[in-house]
Amino acid sequence: MNETVARRLTGRAGIAAAAAFIIEVPLYFIYSGPPPDANVLARLLIGILALAFLIVFVTVFREWVKAANPAYEWVGTVAFAAGLVYSTVTLVSSGLEAGAVIATDHPVDPTITVNGTYILYGSIGRIMLALLLAAIGYAISHTHLLPRWTGHTAFTLAAVNLAFVPSLFFGNTPSHFYAANGWGTTALMGALFSYWMLALGVAACRRSTRSASVDARVLEH
Repeated sequence: MNETVARRLTGRAGIAAAAAFIIEVPLYFIYSGPPPDANVLARLLIGILALAFLIVFVTVFREWVKAANPAYEWVGTVAFAAGLVYSTVTLVSSGLEAGAVIATDHPVDPTITVNGTYILYGSIGRIMLALLLAAIGYAISHTHLLPRWTGHTAFTLAAVNLAFVPSLFFGNTPSHFYAANGWGTTALMGALFSYWMLALGVAACRRSTRSASVDARVLEH
């Protein structure tokens, strides 16, 4: 895969993943009590699609890094592995939630009742996402694939995610900010990652467009 194709696919996959995540997160806050099954299953389905796009994103990002500077291929591989593990862990959590909702004949709040997801969405997800962000930030900083701010913000978000890893010691009340399954640990971190991914995807697409314009001008002359 050449650099131009990898850059274009990275941008588009990032935007698609971000859009799905952005749609998913507000669905967790529509109901104050146990949500209807349709709400839970819809948000999980959207989340599954987002994770599929995220897998595409980390895969083509690795190829982009490799094409741009083979010396940093290992960093792209770290980002790919971290993204794949994060996606897998979150998919398992989604499966546990969906199974609980489907098997129950009355509305339940799976963020509370499915205790197996507490640290999957929380501490485990936060440390895997921190590793993904740190690897992306390192790759961008050393290969100059994207504007400098994308790398700096990746490092910042990685640090913020790491700050939520100890949340597993602070209970399981979703309405609490800093809890194993608290809204800060899960929803806020997910939202921040989503908007950062959207910005990165747009930046990648804009750089791809500029590069194509430069190539066209070179061919004309």
